[in-house]
Amino acid sequence: MPAITNHMPTAELQRLDAAHHMHPFTHGNGLSAKGARVITRADGVWLNDSEGARILDAMAGLWCVNIGYGRHELAEAAERQMRELPYYNTFFQTTHVPAIALAARLAELAPGDLNHVFYAGSGSEANDTNIRIVRQYWAEKGKPSKRKIISRKNAYHGSTMGGASLGGMAGMHAQGGLPIPDIHYIDQPNWWAEGGEMTPEAFGLERARQLEAMINELGEENVAAFIAEPVQGAGGVIVAPDSYWPEVQRICDKYEILFIADEVICGFGRTGRWFGSETLGLRPDIMTIAKGLSSGYQPIGGSLLSDEVAAVISGHEFNHGYTYSGHPVACAVALENLRILDEEKIVERVAEDTGPYLREKWEALADHPLVGEAKIVGMMASLALTPDKSARAAFASSAGTVGFVCRDRCFANNLIMRHVGDRMIISPPLVISRDEIDILIERAWKSLDQCLQDLHEKGLFKAA
Repeated sequence: MPAITNHMPTAELQRLDAAHHMHPFTHGNGLSAKGARVITRADGVWLNDSEGARILDAMAGLWCVNIGYGRHELAEAAERQMRELPYYNTFFQTTHVPAIALAARLAELAPGDLNHVFYAGSGSEANDTNIRIVRQYWAEKGKPSKRKIISRKNAYHGSTMGGASLGGMAGMHAQGGLPIPDIHYIDQPNWWAEGGEMTPEAFGLERARQLEAMINELGEENVAAFIAEPVQGAGGVIVAPDSYWPEVQRICDKYEILFIADEVICGFGRTGRWFGSETLGLRPDIMTIAKGLSSGYQPIGGSLLSDEVAAVISGHEFNHGYTYSGHPVACAVALENLRILDEEKIVERVAEDTGPYLREKWEALADHPLVGEAKIVGMMASLALTPDKSARAAFASSAGTVGFVCRDRCFANNLIMRHVGDRMIISPPLVISRDEIDILIERAWKSLDQCLQDLHEKGLFKAA
């Protein structure tokens, strides 16, 4: 095959892709007929496709390219490690320097007493690990009946059997015999779509107290853990009302259950702090990490455990692990990524400069006639599209129809802005500049204008 910089014609690449490559979360035949957009290069917040178009990636890949594309330091770190020790496992009473150094650095960065890491290759794998950890933890403490895990509807915790079961997405549960047993769900804290006549404060308390009601319904003696994202990412960047998390933390403190904070998206600067748990005042017993850990340059994830949980798990043999747990190259790249985030003060820049600037510009999008709500935390944000702002109304068309129209307009305008149902979401690289934020907002306005025109022309601007 030719090098990427001297590639085949786009049509031939699309033909080969359609013939042999099965894409995630995709209607395969539909994509094959349309042809995938071929991305060939990237730098900073910008992508280039095979036709020469320059695209602003407001999703940072899949929420992960925190330090931006094209950082040669990470490539050099990978090369050095590949030459020195390209691979070794940590199963058989062995270890290696990158795994040791990264574990120590994570213990420094993580809040509270989350001083121990069990490595995985992704956030999905790490959440599968968490199922086994919490159940083994309680078994070792003489309470094997504590097996049930509570999650939230519309949460996303990965797409493995365990991860997809922990998540509360109906579309995923409809395929493959999901969820696995002993996973239970409470409602999400989405005030815009589900709050009715309640104030955000009252709604936040009501949704938080569903956790307590579920614990009591299942029996505290049967509940192992509660898992939640500080900000629901793939569910549509759902930001809970201010009253929600303090009440959740009170309930977790009151009952004998473990709290797992899924920081796969929120971690490593995304919310303006190193971790979303710090931004929202959470005290998890276990934290799931991935994505921004390496800025997507290498596949790596893990579970950060509190001193108490780690001590119990370490007291006996834990029959669990992955071939690539603590892969030396991935660890070396993650270490270099964390160095750049730290030394270039990227997290502080999000908190003090570009984050507040993006917030000002993003919240102004709520003035658009198609936008009912503009929510943002740090560098993750969403727009709720609506035909009637005052009623917070849904569209008469099936959920996602309008979002898909808007997404296509964004893509045509060389802006990667994703849709979840009829919410539009962004999660740009943390290194995005003020000038690039201006371009993002300009293209978002243009796409919203075009989408609104499309809806009127197609008769879709109607409330349910």
